Amino acid sequence: MMINSIKKKIRLFREKPWSGAVYFMVILIIAHFFWKFTVIGDESDLAVSFFGLNISGPFNFMADHIAHTVHKFLNFVGYTLNFEPNNILRFENGNAVRIVWACSGIKQAYIFFFLIALYRGPLNKKLWYIPLGILVIYLFNLFRITVITAVVHNHQQLFDLIHEHLFKYLFYALIFGMWILWDEKFSKIKSDGK
Repeated sequence: MMINSIKKKIRLFREKPWSGAVYFMVILIIAHFFWKFTVIGDESDLAVSFFGLNISGPFNFMADHIAHTVHKFLNFVGYTLNFEPNNILRFENGNAVRIVWACSGIKQAYIFFFLIALYRGPLNKKLWYIPLGILVIYLFNLFRITVITAVVHNHQQLFDLIHEHLFKYLFYALIFGMWILWDEKFSKIKSDGK
């Protein structure tokens, strides 16, 4: 009897127009704080741990990959950019950026994964939507690092503004937009079960 009452309340909650946004916020907050308290590493350091286990490999691989890709692309489009140890990209005028493990986009991919995986919707659609969303996050992260690096060429003083404010919020707006697309177009299960 009590279980049926709980199921009824959950069903009524899901029918509210704002219930999806509440689910989004709850999942986002849980994922954020789980990451914050379990993934430990100084942003300028190469070591990253999860419950004491060294998980630096994927983070350092992605930071290296992004630094090399941005370096090649910006040189291709006409910038003169040197690649230095520790993923430092330095322009001929001395302005530079360093691509660290926190620039990998892995945290944003993790948050997106959990938002879609834990949200309602058919599994068969999640199996293609999650990898596609992670690809979009990867491409946006490359774009983000490329733009930040290009701006630093002549405007080093804008680094904090565009890195810590503009692109941080654009990244989360992208994730929110992909969640809205999921909620509006793909999360509904049709009456025939597909």
